[in-house]
Amino acid sequence: MSQPPGFESSDKNLVCKLHKAIYGLKQAPHAWFDKLKATLFQLNFQISKCDPSLFVYSHDNNVIYILVYVDDIIITGNNSSVLKNIISQLNSAFSLKNLGRLDYFLGIEVKSNSDGSLTLTQSKYIRDLLNRTNMEDSNPISSPMISGCKLSKRGSKNFLDVSLYRSVVGALQYATITRPEISFSVNKVCQFMSNPLEQHWSVVQRILCYLKGTVFLGLHLQPAPSNSPLSIQAYCDVDWASNPDDRRSTSGASIFVGPNLISWWSKKQTVVVRSSTEVEYRSLALATTKVMWIQTLLSELHVSHHTPIVYYDNMSTVALAHNPVLHA
Repeated sequence: MSQPPGFESSDKNLVCKLHKAIYGLKQAPHAWFDKLKATLFQLNFQISKCDPSLFVYSHDNNVIYILVYVDDIIITGNNSSVLKNIISQLNSAFSLKNLGRLDYFLGIEVKSNSDGSLTLTQSKYIRDLLNRTNMEDSNPISSPMISGCKLSKRGSKNFLDVSLYRSVVGALQYATITRPEISFSVNKVCQFMSNPLEQHWSVVQRILCYLKGTVFLGLHLQPAPSNSPLSIQAYCDVDWASNPDDRRSTSGASIFVGPNLISWWSKKQTVVVRSSTEVEYRSLALATTKVMWIQTLLSELHVSHHTPIVYYDNMSTVALAHNPVLHA
């Protein structure tokens, strides 16, 4: 421990007496991350420009990745001996607890299969959510939302427990990490956080009933061939002027790297658009920025990949995207 700047004493043996635990200080996570980052820099790691919590070590065809969330760390690489050496060096600087192969991280369960694939689920997280809302004994439903359902700010009585609505919908947002099929439904109910109605709560309950019957579903990540570059493919579309209150549109997209779905979203656009070509172009532009980010991230990870392909179904938007002049 060192004396703080501006409060140095001539006697260098004196230090400050700590009155508050480090976990109670607002600047503690920042100080911890700076210490960890400095240590990793000494081990020749480089910080990612795409994700500040990602560190990459690349030397003599040996590649090591470290992903940090506060004091939870995932580390992997292509050389086990180099990996063990880095773990021992980190253990000498910090008091580490090695939990072995990755099987649980931030509420996400990771199952390693015999064919080398991974299955990501949130079954425990979903069961806890069902218990919290007293819906563990509810009847399962085959779909998270009725087809063609349009929610509005008007139409039924106010839902009395606003804090419960916000808490449950916020928890559902985290469940979309491994459940892309509920993204659209959760996006819809998220738009009424300030003043939820009873009809909105009934939609939330339907999502929970759907999760009750599909609690063990998740993402299946297959190993891609190591001798060929990865493909990047994106699919995007838009629901034009679907909101009955403000006539804004909803964009949706999914991005595949190799055989695996790794990014998806359903997002309400921020402006009202009168042209179907323009609204589709906005959706295409958003998908393109995400694809470029993934392309940059793969380059930082030293992973070879093909030129990305974005699939779209609106010919006017495709023509506009291919025109290098007319972008007014």
